[in-house]
Amino acid sequence: MPADAVETAHKRVFLAAEDLDGNRVATVLLELADVWGVPALWEQVCRPLLARLPGRTATEIAIEHALCEGVRVGLDVHRREPGGRSLPTGGVLLAGAEQEAHCLGLHALAAALREQGRGCLHLGPALPWSAMNSAVYRARPHTVVLWSQTPVTGRAYRLVRFARGFPLLRVYGAGPGWIEPLAAPATHLRTLPAAVAACLAAPRQG
Repeated sequence: MPADAVETAHKRVFLAAEDLDGNRVATVLLELADVWGVPALWEQVCRPLLARLPGRTATEIAIEHALCEGVRVGLDVHRREPGGRSLPTGGVLLAGAEQEAHCLGLHALAAALREQGRGCLHLGPALPWSAMNSAVYRARPHTVVLWSQTPVTGRAYRLVRFARGFPLLRVYGAGPGWIEPLAAPATHLRTLPAAVAACLAAPRQG
């Protein structure tokens, strides 16, 4: 996105959030996504705005909640099939790490995949490790992306242990919570375009 478009987008989205108007936030984001695409929107608009709110005062917390809810709704609506039809999951499973309550980045990834005509199985935040294992056995994905927002939930050793239990599965950690290096076979995805590319890659051959 050009710098002037980014600046205008920041102002429009932030003003809507300041008014505690999550629906307007979602509407603006949908307009921007149709023009610039989800990866650019997430990296240049959503992430900087979310990082800009420290959430210390009551007012800041209320604005942050309006912004987060608007972002979630906008991303979830973007490129949904009419009539409620779903795209095939494409062998991709997304989930928040155990006890991780925030996973807006996964909503962005799911929306970006829909732009490419691909679906995913999105299991939401705070998926326990035992449930993750069960989901892999049941859904048989070729790629798993696990989101961590804070170091409290970004336990690298747990992700590596999980990845080593499924040799044919590509396992990625996404989000700022993975501050410790991820040992093979797990890999850290640092941007949304990198995450989209990883999910679209061909499955490993057994």
